[in-house]
Amino acid sequence: MFDCCTFATNFNRTMPEKETLDPENIELNINADAELPGNSHLSNEGAENAMEKIQSELEEQKDKYLRLFAEFDNFKRRSAKERIDLISTAGKDVIVSLLDVLDDCDRAEKQLQEAGDTGINREGIQLIFNKLRNTLQSKGLKAMNSLGTEFDVEKHEAITEVPAPDDKKGFVVDEIEKGYYLNDKIIRFAKVVVGK
Repeated sequence: MFDCCTFATNFNRTMPEKETLDPENIELNINADAELPGNSHLSNEGAENAMEKIQSELEEQKDKYLRLFAEFDNFKRRSAKERIDLISTAGKDVIVSLLDVLDDCDRAEKQLQEAGDTGINREGIQLIFNKLRNTLQSKGLKAMNSLGTEFDVEKHEAITEVPAPDDKKGFVVDEIEKGYYLNDKIIRFAKVVVGK
């Protein structure tokens, strides 16, 4: 392999003492058959071949550098996106554990409405349910609205199918368990009954 440093060092030794290095002299001396170690004289063609080889190696190194830089830039972008995703769903485990409590609250609320009890107890329990829902919503939790929508395997988990009129076929006719989003990411699929 042609070594640029050795070439430059030996090239400087062959130059007369009183001349200074400038690009024009270097080109002239290369073309004027400068002596290199191991070769008594290089022809103009040999010098041009050596320069072409150096240029091709330089281009190859530039290409490697640009590719490495592009890979590093892609890595930084991927890492930043993953970090944002991790931060946005950091409380996922806590909220998932509270979903069962929220389901129980929904069931109790339904029972209270059916019982028709209008006492103070009902108001107090309703305040607790609302407080729990508001707290979870402030953390990014959002209930999925599935009832009456078209069945979607990306959002719903079909528990069973029931006979339904033609206009309800392929639609959710009942919701066993609500689905939930956390910051627009599904954290629990809705368990539904689908009309067939």
